[in-house]
Amino acid sequence: MKTDEQIKQDVIEEIRWDPQLTDIAPHIGVSVDDGVVTLSGMVDFYAQKLATEKAAQRVSGVKVVAVDIELKGQSEKVTDAELGEAIRNALTWHSAINEDRLEIMVDNGWVSLSGTVKWDYERKAAQKAIEKIIGIKGIINRVKVENEIVEPKYIKKKISNAFHRHATVDVENITVEVNGSTVTLKGKVSSWSEREDAEDVAWAMPGVTEVLNNLVIDTSIYAEH
Repeated sequence: MKTDEQIKQDVIEEIRWDPQLTDIAPHIGVSVDDGVVTLSGMVDFYAQKLATEKAAQRVSGVKVVAVDIELKGQSEKVTDAELGEAIRNALTWHSAINEDRLEIMVDNGWVSLSGTVKWDYERKAAQKAIEKIIGIKGIINRVKVENEIVEPKYIKKKISNAFHRHATVDVENITVEVNGSTVTLKGKVSSWSEREDAEDVAWAMPGVTEVLNNLVIDTSIYAEH
C-alpha cells in the first residue's frame, strides 16, 4: 500500500510526464491526505486544468481528486459572442461531429453544450474540440445519446463479454445492471483509469443512453495484484 508521500511524488511526476503540462508543472501544488489528492495553482487554459486532473487520476493509490486550480485572467477579454463563434467554427471543422445537431450557449465564459448524437464518442469529441479555446472558464456537457431500442438482457450480455475481453478491466469485481437503456456499474476497481475504462466499455454498446458509474476505488485490489 502506498503512503500519501509516495502518491504525492507519483502525481507530481505524472503531471511532469504529460507533454501538455510540462511547462506549468512547477506551478501546480499537490497535497495528499489518505489517498485524497488536492491540486492547486493556476493554468492558462481550461484544457490544462482537465489534463492535470486526469494525470492525478492515472496514479495508482489515488482515491479522489479535488481540483482547486484556477484559470489565469486573459490579457484581452473575450466576449461571449466571440467565444460562441470560435466554438461553432471548431465544431464545424471536426470530422467526428455533426455540429448541426448541437446547441451552444455561452454565459460569462461558461459553455453549455446540448443536443443529441448517435454515439457517446461524438458527445466527448464535441467537448474535446473546444477545451483549448481561449476564454472558456468551464464546459457543461448536456449532449445526450440517441435511444436505440435494444433488449436490456442483450445489452448486459454484450457489456459483460466486452469486460472479459478488456485487459484493463477486472470483471470479477464488477456487476452490470441494465434498466431500459440505462446501465449501472457496481463493485470495486483498483484505480481511476480502470473505473473510466469500464465506463467507456459500457458506453460503446449501442442502445445505451446513460451510464451510472457507481464503481468504488479500492486500492487494496491493486495491492493484491
